[in-house]
Amino acid sequence: MKSEAHALQQGHYEYYRVIPLRSPAHLVDTSLPFPEAVGDYADGSWTPWMNTPALDKSPYLKEVIDQFAEYTTVNLVRLLFLAPHSVVKEHTDPTLGLEEEKSMIRLTIPIDNNDQVEFHLNDTKVPMKVGECWYLRLTDPHRVVNNGTTDRINLTIDVIPNSKIVDIITKASTIV
Repeated sequence: MKSEAHALQQGHYEYYRVIPLRSPAHLVDTSLPFPEAVGDYADGSWTPWMNTPALDKSPYLKEVIDQFAEYTTVNLVRLLFLAPHSVVKEHTDPTLGLEEEKSMIRLTIPIDNNDQVEFHLNDTKVPMKVGECWYLRLTDPHRVVNNGTTDRINLTIDVIPNSKIVDIITKASTIV
């Protein structure tokens, strides 16, 4: 997974780089029409979703994503690179929480990390290790600091919460 993520990383970037692996279909195939406007789009139902060419080049990442698709609808999937000595300021994601009606949740899998990366949720450090899968209530305040000398790379998978996913999250050994 780490080698595929690094292979997709193209060139230098300032502090934050996003590589879409699964996106709204009209962004992947520009011959498709833009979806019609809807009143509520937080759950991703406003558009069909497609794998991107970057995911097609990454068989292991695709295998990981396909595992989640066995349990629920997978919408947005991205690789997020945070450059050394960079900060993502504290913010909230108002539609990424189990408690939000008609919403998606974000699952995060650290792919490459260093000892100087700190993720804080509600001012509490979250000890995310490479290869672990985390659900975090991102409707709460969170921030990231990379004081290290290497990139922090996370795979984020936005899914529709259903009873299977909620059950897995509820039974997980680490919930923050």
